[in-house]
Amino acid sequence: MAEHTPSPQRFGTTRFFANQTFHFQTLRVLNDIAANGADLNEVLLTIGSIEEGNTDCWYQKFAELAERTQVRIPGCIDRLSTAYAWLRAHNYWRTAEFLLTPQDPRRVTAWANQIAAFDQGLTVAGVPYTRLSVPYEGASLRAIVYPGPEGWEKRPLIVCCGGYDSTLEELYFVLVKAAYDRGYGVLTYEGPGQGAALREHGLTFTPEWEKPTRAVLDMFEQTYFTPAKTILVGMSMGGYLAPRAAAFEPRLDGVVAYDVFFDMGSVAQRYAQSAQTAEARNNPDITWAIDNAFWTLGVTTLDAVITALQQYNLAPVAAAITCDVLTLVGEKDHFIPASQAQDFEAACTHARSCETVYYDRPSGGAEHCQLGAQTLWHATFFDWMARKFSS
Repeated sequence: MAEHTPSPQRFGTTRFFANQTFHFQTLRVLNDIAANGADLNEVLLTIGSIEEGNTDCWYQKFAELAERTQVRIPGCIDRLSTAYAWLRAHNYWRTAEFLLTPQDPRRVTAWANQIAAFDQGLTVAGVPYTRLSVPYEGASLRAIVYPGPEGWEKRPLIVCCGGYDSTLEELYFVLVKAAYDRGYGVLTYEGPGQGAALREHGLTFTPEWEKPTRAVLDMFEQTYFTPAKTILVGMSMGGYLAPRAAAFEPRLDGVVAYDVFFDMGSVAQRYAQSAQTAEARNNPDITWAIDNAFWTLGVTTLDAVITALQQYNLAPVAAAITCDVLTLVGEKDHFIPASQAQDFEAACTHARSCETVYYDRPSGGAEHCQLGAQTLWHATFFDWMARKFSS
């Protein structure tokens, strides 16, 4: 009798694409499910029709998903179903344009569509929010105030900024909804190199992030009130931007590096070395990062990118941070080495307290900014808020 050979055991997969950028951006769109900004099977069916590495296909399929989502809205009777459809459409438009080159004319349409859809969604849902236009260096910065539930004025104000490629509206799904559910009000803002500041005013990134932060805090206090406590959360590249602001802005009582970004220059050098190979010219991991650097930094060569980003280093200023510091770290972060967290903590010699939280692969939070595990980092953050700033 022939010996039976068992068939190979089959397992599920933890990846949507082999390419890290396509995989990561899929996690990013799914990350908004908890705040009603995406639906699982809508996204899975969409990525199932996207050719690996094809950025035009990526735009086309997510734009089609956004349009299909909006087409169904007139048939909705239920108010919240209508609102959430608008919010999903916003996210799908944001995702569609993400991998386009800065000069692609489709960006203009997708940008306008995502903002309009976002405003429709929040308005129909009855989410209170007010847009602010903050004067800054002859131009203006966008900010949004999301008042919390009754009594929010007496609680700490959470302030949130994005990073290298974030949008102002995206921050609602990242943190605002979760903060409101816990009784907090939130102020989100964009600075030079981001959003409308870049697209409409041509303002490119500045390493001196205390300047836009100061302007935004001033506007909030002039328009609303002076918070008893103010905590600044910086997402992605905001892991540099927020701590940099905290080193020079005494109104900040706490700062969160979500995730750590201690030394951007060394990261830029790694990407520049990778870009030298012929294979890199067809790899969205490299081409997108370089295109976005040229755009947001206002430079035209890789050498200029490296020179510019060498200024984005917390080593010279971390000792000036005197507030409470929370640093989050993903074990498998494909942008930032986890070792930068140790460097940052060691440099924060005058912080009131300094906590670093590492997320390993089994936790689900090992990706950059814990994408795909939003509730995990929320638990860390809101526990830290309760321990450090509860009355």
